[in-house]
Amino acid sequence: MTHTARILLVDDEMSIQRSVGPLLRSRGYDVEIAGKGADALKAVGVRTPDLMVLDLGLPDLEGVEVCRRVRETSGLPIIVLSARSGDKDKVAALDQGADDYVTKPFSPEELLARIRVALRRGFSDEQHERGRTTFGDLTIDYDRRRVLRKDVEVRLTPKEFELLSLLARNADRVLTHRAILKQIWGANAVDHPEHLWVLVGQLRKKIEADPSKPEYLVSEPWVGYRLTTGS
Repeated sequence: MTHTARILLVDDEMSIQRSVGPLLRSRGYDVEIAGKGADALKAVGVRTPDLMVLDLGLPDLEGVEVCRRVRETSGLPIIVLSARSGDKDKVAALDQGADDYVTKPFSPEELLARIRVALRRGFSDEQHERGRTTFGDLTIDYDRRRVLRKDVEVRLTPKEFELLSLLARNADRVLTHRAILKQIWGANAVDHPEHLWVLVGQLRKKIEADPSKPEYLVSEPWVGYRLTTGS
């Protein structure tokens, strides 16, 4: 049986509810709508959706705060859909765990494409690694989508795990910024390097003993990143 993905649309604008809700349903998604941040948090607590589309300007809670609270308990993909187009707003949302950021006004097909990428959560069955791999005191368990550092579990968001897995599959090889952006967020994201900067910063805080002097996730200035095995 094919799983019908459940999407929680969080936006107080009736025009968005009346346009995006039917758009998603027409593509086969099960859609729940919340007009307030508190309602969204309650919905996630009762039955976690497969993905959340989140506005930042909600009447009760800022969308960034909703994102932060969701990330305390859930790794569900979050796509911000907002009229705020400044880099500061984008970075703030991504820093609190959002997986992607779409600016209003938006192309319906672009939003649908971003949703498909987020729902895939990684690689196809042919690309998906299995078992475990270890680099120093860092262990990646692909089957359980878990990461251990010195035998202690490190809780990663879906996008953080995708980035780490992508780099691990290409260990000691430099991947360009554009290649990583395309793989993790899709072709439409290659001109938004701030997504990657924030994600790398978040991941380093979790896997590195000293994020300012990374041992694993190494920058190649103006080029990209690599996961080094130390060999």
